[in-house]
Amino acid sequence: MTTTITLNNLPDELYNRLKMAAKANHRSINSEVIACLEKSLVSAQVSPEERLRRTRDLRSSLKQENFNLEEIDREIHSGRL
Repeated sequence: MTTTITLNNLPDELYNRLKMAAKANHRSINSEVIACLEKSLVSAQVSPEERLRRTRDLRSSLKQENFNLEEIDREIHSGRL
């Protein structure tokens, strides 16, 4: 089953970006909208366990020497982060 929707008041800038993305991906604007919605909604369905695994993988891939904990703490307390 398919459903038709209409978008009202779409800002010109957003429409232009959508049009450029559709062209870059060799899709119609309609197909690009569907692809964007699928990507957005599917990525939102990541389980907490999967998100935790990804976070741990990312953390283990970072080199600790690239982070100055004192500097990070100072910036947090100065309101910059």
